[in-house]
Amino acid sequence: MVRHNVYFWLNETVSETQRSAFEEGLKALFEIDVVAKGSFGIAAGTPERPVTQNTFDYALVLEFDSVEQHNAYQVHDDHTVFVDSFGSWFKEVRVFDTQF
Repeated sequence: MVRHNVYFWLNETVSETQRSAFEEGLKALFEIDVVAKGSFGIAAGTPERPVTQNTFDYALVLEFDSVEQHNAYQVHDDHTVFVDSFGSWFKEVRVFDTQF
């Protein structure tokens, strides 16, 4: 299994309406045939600690049954549509992939 963790920092100019559209875009990624499971959320209001990073706006977590399925997702047309639709709203994106 591969867990694909993506952290998004959005531009300050992104409106609430645009955030709603972004959330719908995230949900659409769950429907891609190679995605086994998906969820997203916002930074939790947990106490600050030296090891805590909670300045991101959204976190996306996708699970794949194999590295091959992860790789197929990366070039999937619907993933490309997501990046093309929302990429200009990203101030920063960080990806952490883990294999189990």
